[in-house]
Parts: sequence; structure tokens; C-alpha cells
Amino acid sequence: MRISVFVPQHGVIEAITPAFRTFHTANEFLTVFGKKPIFDVEYVGLQEYVPANNGEYTIKTNRLISDVTQTDLLIIPPTLGDMDYGIKANAEAIPYFTKLHLKGTSLASLCVGAFLLAETGLLTGKKCSTHWAYINEFREKYPQVEVEDGAIITEYENIYSSGGASSLWNLILYLVEKYSDRETAVMIAKYFALDISRDSQSQFAIFRGQRNHSDAEMQKAQDYIEKNYEGKITVEDLANLTSVGRRTFERRFKEATNNTPIEYIQRVRIEAAKKFFEASRKNVSEVMYDVGYTDTKAFRDIFKKITGLTPIEYRNKFAKVSNEV
Repeated sequence: MRISVFVPQHGVIEAITPAFRTFHTANEFLTVFGKKPIFDVEYVGLQEYVPANNGEYTIKTNRLISDVTQTDLLIIPPTLGDMDYGIKANAEAIPYFTKLHLKGTSLASLCVGAFLLAETGLLTGKKCSTHWAYINEFREKYPQVEVEDGAIITEYENIYSSGGASSLWNLILYLVEKYSDRETAVMIAKYFALDISRDSQSQFAIFRGQRNHSDAEMQKAQDYIEKNYEGKITVEDLANLTSVGRRTFERRFKEATNNTPIEYIQRVRIEAAKKFFEASRKNVSEVMYDVGYTDTKAFRDIFKKITGLTPIEYRNKFAKVSNEV
């Protein structure tokens, strides 16, 4: 499998090298386990030698991105400083990202590398993650993209993105596990002294930033949803609770939280379901009823839409307790 790490102009060395080193290390562990190395890792860029951290470092690329006609995964690290400046400096690479993706290449942005990824237009109508400090700037620049506020990792089809700072390691470990196996990812986490756990994704993290608004009535509705998600909640109930007309309520709620009331209820319920799957031995039907669903197909479809996995797949992958009785 070919892994290409793009070295951006004005890039951040601390975000460029982790993926390159991790996939090389994965090959070493695969060999130790008696398996064949599967990753062919390279640096690609707009020029042979690319300075990073304002010239403090220089990275030699293996190929120019213009010469890359096929690769399985392209990783896009962040640029340093002003986002518009970073985008302008790397504008020549954007069409190559798009071209490769259309040929089947998976794309993964790290931290504010999401800005470069969004420039392709491939995120239109999709979800992504980026550094929490840049979320407002990202939303203003790319209003057609849904930012998952506070999310560690976002996966949509074959496009991946991570949150800020150390979250990039969570995405890299996730990709190692996805393309090799859990054993290798765990060994790498131990080797680099990383926490492979992605617990923070199931702690309503995507809703925390959505409280950064001054609409007290909408916060009251959010409180009600998060405390009563297992019961029947209608938009009319929420509108009455806040003494706001339904149409006005729906508009204000969307403006405040970037979700419709129904979407918000669904996300709270699915986050609760994830916690049940991770920490209990409850089966799918039990969890479904516990979080307010009575239709198995509806629960499964919504769960998969939000998490990318079926309830059973999620339970088998992330359960902290044995599934055996």
C-alpha cells in the first residue's frame, strides 16, 4: 500500500514527520509479528527540498506531487501561521489532491491541514474535523462544510480528518489499524507512548463547542435534550419549553448549534449509544431502547450515518468489556 505524505510549503515539522515515521514503524512491527510489511511510505511536495517551521528544518521529498499518478493514501499536514498565506503558498498542489482522489486515493488531513483539503471542494456537503481554535475561521471560509466541533476524528467515505494538536496521532493510529491490524496499532501506541483510546469521541465532544453562543433559550433546549434523550422529544415540545414559535425556534437552534433540532437529538442519542456499547454488555436491542429508539432499521441507519459503523461493528471494535456472557 502506497502512503504519500504531502510536505506543504510553510509546513509544521511536528505534524509532517509523525505519519511518515509511524507507517515505517508499522512495517517493522509487522515483520516482528511474522507478517509482510505492507506500507510503501514517501514524502511528496511541490519541490525537492521543502523548508518547514520557517526554515528551521528542510525535508527532502521522494517525488514531486506532479509526478504522482497513483497512491492509496495522501496525508495532508497543516501549514504554520496564517491560513490564507498557507493556502496561497500551496495552491499549486490543490488540483493534484483532487485528481488523485478522483482516481480512488483516500485523503487524510491533519489538524488545520483541513483548510488545504477544503480548498479542493471535495468536502462540500460533508463533515470534517480541524483544530478547535480555527473552527470559526474554517466555518466562515467554508460554510458548505460541516465541522464536527470537538471531534477527534472524522471519517466520511474515504476522506479523513483530525482535530488539533495530538489528535493527529489518533487519526494516524486509526489508519494504521484500518489498513493493517489492531495488534500493530497497539504496539505503535506503546512504542511512541501514545493513548490509542478514542474515548473522547463518546463524551458528547461534538456538542461542547456548540454551546459557545449567547442564546439562552437554545441552551435550555440543549440541556433538555441531553437530559431526556431516551424519551420522546418533539420540536413542538422544545419550542414550547423555550416559549418560542416553532419556525423561529428551528431557525435559532440551527444558527446556534449548526444542527437542526432533530439532528441534535440524533447525535446525542448516538453518542449515548456509543458509551453503552463501549462500557456494557448490553446487546443492540437493549441499547436501542435505552437511547430512545424503537425501530431497529432507523437506529442502525442513523448510527451508521454518524459513526461510519453499524452498531454491531462498533460494539465489536470498541467494547471495553468482554462480549461473552
